[in-house]
Amino acid sequence: MLRRPISTSWQTAFASIVLAAGLSLTLVDPAPAQEDEGVSIVSLYRVAPGQHIAFLEWMTANEAAASQAGVPASQWYAHMNGDAWDYLVIAPETTDEQDAAVDAALQAQGRPTGPAGGIEFRRYMAWHTDTFVAGPMTAAELLAAVGGE
Repeated sequence: MLRRPISTSWQTAFASIVLAAGLSLTLVDPAPAQEDEGVSIVSLYRVAPGQHIAFLEWMTANEAAASQAGVPASQWYAHMNGDAWDYLVIAPETTDEQDAAVDAALQAQGRPTGPAGGIEFRRYMAWHTDTFVAGPMTAAELLAAVGGE
């Protein structure tokens, strides 16, 4: 992915937006903690050189299949400055039934699933990592969940 320096004025504007968003969140009474906050999968992708367009096309087709299967949309974040990843994706944890429906939608498109799908995915990757997370929740909700005050 092409990296270009971010202008100071852009950085200042972005920082102002982030600060304003953060301040607005502190003024809102947080939702009460839920018994089951939900589980998501956070993925970081560093795409292999020259594979960005192909990777995004591949993921777009996968998301279309997931949408057909009733899986909520993932949230994508594109790298702008800093660390070595290209994209951060927050996706809902899926059920076995949803996984089967996604596989059926992919197979209907003539796309590989299972281990063959994994190998196709790896054509686009320099590296990636996935982790399951609970949330979203506030720091206060996390503190209460671990028995803090």
